[in-house]
Amino acid sequence: MSRTGEHPAAPLHGLSIQELRTALANRIAWFIGSSERLITQIPEVMLVRRTAPSPPCTGTYTPSVIVVAQGSKRVDLGQTTLVYDQSSFLLTSIDLPIVSQVVEASEAKPLLAMAIKLEMPVVRELLSREEVRVHDTFSDSPAMVTGAITAELLGACCRLVDLLATPQDVPYLSGLIQREIVYRLLCGPEGARLRAIATSGDQCHRTARAISWIRNNYAKPVRVDDLAEIAGMGVSTLHHHFRVLTHMSPLQYQKQLRLQAARGRMLIDGLDASTVAFEVGYESVSQFNREYSRFFGQPPMRDIKTLREGQSAEMSAA
Repeated sequence: MSRTGEHPAAPLHGLSIQELRTALANRIAWFIGSSERLITQIPEVMLVRRTAPSPPCTGTYTPSVIVVAQGSKRVDLGQTTLVYDQSSFLLTSIDLPIVSQVVEASEAKPLLAMAIKLEMPVVRELLSREEVRVHDTFSDSPAMVTGAITAELLGACCRLVDLLATPQDVPYLSGLIQREIVYRLLCGPEGARLRAIATSGDQCHRTARAISWIRNNYAKPVRVDDLAEIAGMGVSTLHHHFRVLTHMSPLQYQKQLRLQAARGRMLIDGLDASTVAFEVGYESVSQFNREYSRFFGQPPMRDIKTLREGQSAEMSAA
């Protein structure tokens, strides 16, 4: 990691929204240096830097907010595409399997972003306060949305990153600033879905219980009747709310989790396709191969070979 000059802790008061974007970009660039990712000393905060557009990449987004200070990304949730950049943040309220890619980034102007994991107990504690007024939920809004960046949100993000320059302050101040960020999100139009998922008894909260069960038990057979019982809902009601939140059916959601887990096991642990197929819950290797090829664009072992060659090329260029 290379850094030049002093930490850019310029005063934030009175800055325009564009100046705040620049301030956040400068802070991220200074702390991350030449790395692509930095797991910071601040709990649940990660900084990201990319210097070129990327091919589509599968993954699972956990409840979090991603703020882009420079560049842009896109994420596909089911058949829905969301693009977020320096004018918008991405808010995810439940675990969601997605396909993402960097759209705008270069050596001269890299993508610079920060991701903050959201803790549901903090969300619920803030919702219990009368001063927090949340917009009504749109009935058809998914659990992943984009929202307009505000000066207040950017200012809080800058102050959170600034704590990396004074590690002794992190245990005392990071939680306060993260609570402020959650407050800003809840008070905006996009916070309604986050509130619904965090609120016990709400249909979204009940559906999230079924989603969490699949996430933790993706290798097990799934019966929609059992999921409906876990959620305390009727089968048709669960199906409706599941599709609204995830833009997928329960079986499609499970399939994506299985395939992503299989890819990771083959790439990282060196398992063969036949072994990993049964590990992630498939009863037929041929079915696993078909679904893997359809989702990732090529058969398992060829896909893993392509990924490893790409990793080798990146390491050689570094």
